[in-house]
Amino acid sequence: MNYLVGDIGNTLTKFSLLNKKNKILISYNVLTLSLNNKKYLKKFTNKIIRYKPNKKILISSVVPTIFKKIKINFKRNKYNCIEIKSLNINKLIKFKVDNYKKVGSDRIANAIGSYYNYKKNCLVIDFGTATTFDIIKKPGIYLGGVIAPGINLSINNLNKHTALLPRIYLKSKSKPFGKNTNDAINSGFIWGYQGLINNILKKIKTSTKTNYKIILTGGHAKLFKNYINNKTVIDNNVTIKGMMKVYKELLS
Repeated sequence: MNYLVGDIGNTLTKFSLLNKKNKILISYNVLTLSLNNKKYLKKFTNKIIRYKPNKKILISSVVPTIFKKIKINFKRNKYNCIEIKSLNINKLIKFKVDNYKKVGSDRIANAIGSYYNYKKNCLVIDFGTATTFDIIKKPGIYLGGVIAPGINLSINNLNKHTALLPRIYLKSKSKPFGKNTNDAINSGFIWGYQGLINNILKKIKTSTKTNYKIILTGGHAKLFKNYINNKTVIDNNVTIKGMMKVYKELLS
């Protein structure tokens, strides 16, 4: 029987239908805020359950209010939504942090997905609403991470809190400085985040005395790949891969 996993993020929510071989059959991406609408949520739920997946649905969520609404909708159709932090995640990965319950479920899924797929010391950079860095060392130990402002969030805030600065869409190629407002903003974000990312990577590698396989995921992964001073791999399904592993080991 096929099964469902979902990732509820601050900006986007993604549900993926998988088969017994952990192959993604189909995925749905929606704006998380749209799920506040009862009619839309019901329509979205019906679209997913038409495939008649397993009654247990595994979800990682960083938006508790939306998770609650999704859980209620699926329950009406006799499906049980299970949040990954309600499971014994310590069976899959060990945590060297103050309180792993405070770590975002998506970051836990990223850690599990990266370690079990690459079997190496991993460092995951997720370009989401926040830009997060998560550190996983062999043999499956989550050391912690870094949370920085998200790129789109920063761009939107700059536009929102200034009278004359426009909302721009980043271009992959940027000059050292701009000769107009749009190019100046683009340069600021490209070179600013390049410095932020590379400096954080350097600090982590120096402090842990470890080299890592660097995995990029999220909306701006492709754009910033060429600005990082290390070899990287893009894996936009690393979160779902972590969910697959959790489902297989703790729910099957």
